Amino acid sequence: MNTDDKELFRREMEDVTPLKPSDRAFLRPQEAPTPGQLYRRSAAQRATGRDANFLTTDFVEFVDRESVLSFRRQGIQRAVFRKLEEGAYEIEAVLDLHFLSVEEARTAVFEFIRDCMKHDVRTVLINHGKGGREAGKPTYLKSYVARWLPQFDEVLAFHSARRWHGGTGAVYVMLRKSERQKQITRQKLGLTSVKPK
Repeated sequence: MNTDDKELFRREMEDVTPLKPSDRAFLRPQEAPTPGQLYRRSAAQRATGRDANFLTTDFVEFVDRESVLSFRRQGIQRAVFRKLEEGAYEIEAVLDLHFLSVEEARTAVFEFIRDCMKHDVRTVLINHGKGGREAGKPTYLKSYVARWLPQFDEVLAFHSARRWHGGTGAVYVMLRKSERQKQITRQKLGLTSVKPK
């Protein structure tokens, strides 16, 4: 800045009163991320290549808070699925997603299913909640759980829980047997052949 510019600036600023210093910051209330923001976050994470979690947070079609979630892979017997629907299988593990963000829930579901497979857990309950109490509010977690579970090859079937297990705010999930469990079953049934040395 040359001296003429400095003098001009000083003259223009003569009648300006400086703001009083304040130790308060005015923050806007935190809003839920839009589907576009969720998609961009997901794309950014995929771009890093470090995230082994394949569950997506891309745009999801929201399900109604009272909708029944139901999914069965081809080959699962109807009687087996009916037993799952009725909550007749022993629940071996429970995951509660209440108060988690979509990203936290994504991580929790991924790790939970992986841990269940590691420990030969077959039937689990995931409490996803129904979303806000107000009608018409998006059901984020329930909608994403409905989208995520079929993405696991290990998930054979799922169905919304019975009233005493959380109703449409929770889901029963049936997982595939691990290779180790399949081998144990084969041995029990005498279906393994031991080749002579």
